[in-house]
Amino acid sequence: MEQSTAVSDVAALNAKLDALAVQVEFLTEQARQTARRQQERSELVHDLMPIANDAVGLVTEQLEEIQEYVDLSDLLRLMKRLMRNSRNLDRMFDRLESLMDLAQTAGPLANSVFEKVTDQLEIAERKGYFALASGAVRTVDKAAAALTPEDIGRLAENIVVLAGVFKELDEPVDPSMLSLMRQMRDPDVRRGFAKVMRMLRAFGAHAATEQQATTEVKRSPQT
Repeated sequence: MEQSTAVSDVAALNAKLDALAVQVEFLTEQARQTARRQQERSELVHDLMPIANDAVGLVTEQLEEIQEYVDLSDLLRLMKRLMRNSRNLDRMFDRLESLMDLAQTAGPLANSVFEKVTDQLEIAERKGYFALASGAVRTVDKAAAALTPEDIGRLAENIVVLAGVFKELDEPVDPSMLSLMRQMRDPDVRRGFAKVMRMLRAFGAHAATEQQATTEVKRSPQT
């Protein structure tokens, strides 16, 4: 009886020793981890100290440069305004993000439209539309420089008359010589013929002037 009690006491003691050993091992591991973390922090602080010193020196130098322009009260007032308008700033950032999302969405569409416009401009250039437009602009410039407002008014009236004449050209006429001779007796026909001859004379005089100018330009290098 006493022997069995002794055996049970030894077993209980061994169980307690095992539990104690587990606790000691756990505490030892915790101590090692704590020591390792302390060493890492010490190494980090040792590495960051030069950087912190340089940063403090740089900030001090920059503050010395602007100390005559900036007051501490101004900085405090600015910080208060920023804190009071934090909600407005938050809404502003939300709108900015929305605009950035819109720009990202519309970017491919804008690129496609730009490419199509570029292609159409290249086609127009190959067909000579730009050269034609440039020539038309030069013609209008010359006309504006040569004509007075009264000339432009008369030109508009003559255009109306010419439009009526072109409409009458569709009507059937007698092409015989006798009919043409009779039409030459018409005062309106004579006045129209005189205007045509005057116009042809003006064209001829202008052509002669241009030919003379071209001849003088060709002769000028030789002289």
